[in-house]
Amino acid sequence: MIANHTARVLAVGATGVWLAGCAVGPNFAPPPVPDVSGYTAEPLKSPRAEADGPHIAPQHFVKGADIQTRWWAAFRSKPLNELIRLSVEHNPSLQSAEAAIRVANFNALAQRGLFFPQVEVNYTPSDQQLSNNVTSSPAQLPQERYTLHTAQLNISFVPDIWGQNVRAVESLDAVTQQSQFELEAAYLALTANVVTAAIEEASLRGQIEATERIVKIERDILGILKNQFSAGQAAQVDVLTQETALAQAEQTLPPLQKQLAVQRNLLTALAGQFSADEILQKFSLQHLKLPTNLPVSLPSALVAQRPDVRAAEANMHSASALIGVAIAARLPNLTLSANPGSSAFKAAELFTQGTLFYTVAASATQPLFDGFTLYHRQKAAEATLDQAEALYRQAVITAMQNVADALRSLEQDSRSVQAAIKAENAAKASLDIIRQQLVLGQINQVTVLNAQQAYLNTAIARVQAEATRLSDTAALFMALGGNWPAQCTTPVWRECILADATTTNVEVNEVK
Repeated sequence: MIANHTARVLAVGATGVWLAGCAVGPNFAPPPVPDVSGYTAEPLKSPRAEADGPHIAPQHFVKGADIQTRWWAAFRSKPLNELIRLSVEHNPSLQSAEAAIRVANFNALAQRGLFFPQVEVNYTPSDQQLSNNVTSSPAQLPQERYTLHTAQLNISFVPDIWGQNVRAVESLDAVTQQSQFELEAAYLALTANVVTAAIEEASLRGQIEATERIVKIERDILGILKNQFSAGQAAQVDVLTQETALAQAEQTLPPLQKQLAVQRNLLTALAGQFSADEILQKFSLQHLKLPTNLPVSLPSALVAQRPDVRAAEANMHSASALIGVAIAARLPNLTLSANPGSSAFKAAELFTQGTLFYTVAASATQPLFDGFTLYHRQKAAEATLDQAEALYRQAVITAMQNVADALRSLEQDSRSVQAAIKAENAAKASLDIIRQQLVLGQINQVTVLNAQQAYLNTAIARVQAEATRLSDTAALFMALGGNWPAQCTTPVWRECILADATTTNVEVNEVK
């Protein structure tokens, strides 16, 4: 008999799950793709260098081309590939993002448990002795003692008539998706930060090399002036002025070296290591190749591959489902319960003839007045969806802006590098001539100082311009959202992403 009633409860539960197909609340639909065909007001044009300027590496925008998963390999640097692998494997931010996915997934699985009856087993042994004072003749009756053993099942089930639990699971599944996209965003940010930090280290090394080169030239000039002073061909003030210029140039080295040390600490931290365990990889501009062909995804593809945009969409989905949860809370609710069991004076007699019992009950509840609590919770859920929609639109606008900014920067970077190289070459040629004239005593010290300072400034500017071009290239890859393959799912995504990470030829076909 107990089994029959339990089966009935389960059957009713299954009916409730079936009824949940008509869940209340809005059915989420992905937002439409933005109705734009490009990122800038005018048609996309590849960066163009001046025809009569110094030769620099060209770059081409390839509209509609796919981004390679291991986009950083386009810089063709083995140390960079190794450092990114190290960072992806050990960086705590990615491990935290992975844990967030597990948290969200287990919460969704826990919510699914409410689709089934909740069953508990209870065993209660008790021992009771009655007082003689409850009888009319306490002296004539002995005290009575009772021992009772009760074992029962507590079965309860709430049929999901209005789809409240369906919507709750839907919301938590969307949260799980959001956590997955946040992992992708953390991975993209990490790889981009590693690339940018490596470029900055290379830039600092280039600036230090340029400064040391200027310092050597200024020491040579100081030696010439000292020899001329000894021969009576130069004034002492010229020697002192050159010593000051040399000291000023040397003074610029410690700040650059400090920045380099700090940058090394940053790269080590990105790799998930302590500063005392400094990474082995080192970077210079000479060993970072500028990617030639730059894929530029269509706006429709950008929305589909930018992880922050996808996370914002998943947040919208979660908020939409919670409206259904709030609506269902205002509707009549049904609870089914059953309590089969057995009660006997001895444990060995449990479940024998005459000891079995059961209780079957149903309870229907309809909120009548709650001070408009449930109503305002529904309105709050609807406002949350409005907020999520606005955040999604902002995420799309920001994504488009990031790509446009990167494109604009790259359009100007080629001319900036050309101008910097031209200025450095001119300053170096001028300084070489002035040094020759200085040996012959045909030029004054002010001209020498100006030439030295001009060469120092232009050499530093050239290094910075080249590094900026590399950094803006990395910024374009990041703005486009990288390319997380659909088949790379947790928990084996690292092996999927980093497979063949040493490959360096990841550029699209050469543009004719």
